[in-house]
This record gives sequence, C-alpha cells and structure tokens, in this order.
Amino acid sequence: MKIDKKTVEYIANLARLALTEKEKESFTGQLDKILNYIDKLNALDTSNIEPTFHAVPLKNVFRDDEVKPSLTQERALAMAPEKDRNYFKVPRIIE
Repeated sequence: MKIDKKTVEYIANLARLALTEKEKESFTGQLDKILNYIDKLNALDTSNIEPTFHAVPLKNVFRDDEVKPSLTQERALAMAPEKDRNYFKVPRIIE
C-alpha cells in the first residue's frame, strides 16, 4: 500500500492534528516505510508458526517466599520525621 500526502492529511484531520508541511512530508515517508515493511511480513508463510503474545519466550520470574527479618514498628517510627502515636504523620493533601 502506498501512502501519499493526501492520506496523511486525512488521517491528521481525523486525529484533529495540525501538521506543518514539513511534518506531513516526514510522516508520509515514515508511514510508507512502515506499511512496506508490513507488506513484507504479510508475504511470509506463517502457517506452521504457533501464535505468540511475545517475540521472545518468557519464563516465570517469581521466586519462593522467604521469611526475613524486618523493621519493628518502633524502629520504623523512630526514623520518621513526624509521628502521631503509632502512625506516620504526613501533610494533608486534599482539603
């Protein structure tokens, strides 16, 4: 499929984009290259290829849970700039 300047102007109008002449020329070339590449991909025989969601295989990245020591409430609150009883005190955001 060939993209011309008129098509780029039509798409820009649909997207409510105001493009300069230089941008129209640039997008015309870029979109034309993209569609030519897609045409090449469409020409490939993919009948024996299983559909995938990712270009490279992924494996589970989860790790086993391990119990580790953590901060006590008192130690965490000791490092707080402000506290109110057993809670961190933060500035009010919504009035």
